[in-house]
Amino acid sequence: MILPIVAYGDPVLRKETEEITKDYPNLDQVLENMFETMYEARGIGLAAPQVNMPIRLFIVDATPFGDDEDLSEEEQNFVSTFKKVFINARIIEESGDEWAFNEGCLSIPDVREDVFRQPNIVMEYYDENFKKHTENFSGIVARIIQHEYDHIEGILFTDKLSPLKKRLIKSKLANISKGKVGVDYRMKFPNAKKKR
Repeated sequence: MILPIVAYGDPVLRKETEEITKDYPNLDQVLENMFETMYEARGIGLAAPQVNMPIRLFIVDATPFGDDEDLSEEEQNFVSTFKKVFINARIIEESGDEWAFNEGCLSIPDVREDVFRQPNIVMEYYDENFKKHTENFSGIVARIIQHEYDHIEGILFTDKLSPLKKRLIKSKLANISKGKVGVDYRMKFPNAKKKR
């Protein structure tokens, strides 16, 4: 089932998310719905708060980057099969020199900006079978994970922009929260005027 993606301005995107257990109700269905929703919106990651669930869960599918000519052949091979579920994730360490990458977000359509992040992370998480992992990620995969991880921490990529960039996009963000944006996927707008 395709779920509506929550737009910028909705309080759920700022909520402190809660850890879940393997007994979380209908977890398989939740994951299936999230993947279906993400693919429908042509995303590469989706966090539970973006579909109105304040829990520590996000999904990533980096396979669209498998054809990216800016990546090395080794990186292309890795990302072309990278699809994961992250439950109760914690970033333990971030390292390396920050690098800029142009990011966007399904909750903030039509806004793309360069965001600086460190290239290497060590992360502890559970997969969909509640098997615990501690893994190192780097490059574009680390970038996608960091973006989605921020969502479960109540952080949006726009929070990482300079004060000037924030001022430049302020009216765009206000319009998104009011539903004044063209999207071709289902969205829930917090401040949209109700039709009578």
